[in-house]
Amino acid sequence: MNRKKEEKAEARFAAYVAGLSGVLGHADRIGPLRDYCTGLILPGERKSVEPMAAKTAPARTAAQHQSLLHFVGIATWSDEKVLAKVREMVLPAMERQGPIEAWIIDDTGFPKQGKHSVGVQHQYCGQLGKEANCQVAVSLSIANHSASLPVAYRLYLPKEWSGDAARRNKAGVPSDNQGRPTPTAPQRKTTKKYRIVR
Repeated sequence: MNRKKEEKAEARFAAYVAGLSGVLGHADRIGPLRDYCTGLILPGERKSVEPMAAKTAPARTAAQHQSLLHFVGIATWSDEKVLAKVREMVLPAMERQGPIEAWIIDDTGFPKQGKHSVGVQHQYCGQLGKEANCQVAVSLSIANHSASLPVAYRLYLPKEWSGDAARRNKAGVPSDNQGRPTPTAPQRKTTKKYRIVR
């Protein structure tokens, strides 16, 4: 990538983060948002806050780790507002390539190595094509021939999570949000019941 393209990509990234920061509610979340988004696009298999902290602030990794943990785990903002802002910023660029032609509903498994992330359980993981330790979410995306964009997103809570108040509390699942049964659970080599988190 030449220098001009790099500068253009950096400017687009900065504008994207600035747009998202407008719906977070507090100015002190802008830096952690930028660092978190940077960590997501940097190379590396693990996208948890510890390796992100080491890459985004190598001279102060411990402090960066705490900052990212707070941003991801404790700071509150509206997921719906963030998704709406993403839609507002991305949809015009998508539609320049053609009209929206499809709405896609899909469940997705995210492989996880630990057991503390909300909803993580040994269950079918579509990314791996087998049962594994993962989180499962369902998304609604809009698409045309050039791109797709998630516009709604919900995390499933397996029965082992939805029935364990202490575990939900420790992971930070709001007490008024214990999930609700989904009309259909992912039907891949599993008969487990799932609950959707709102």
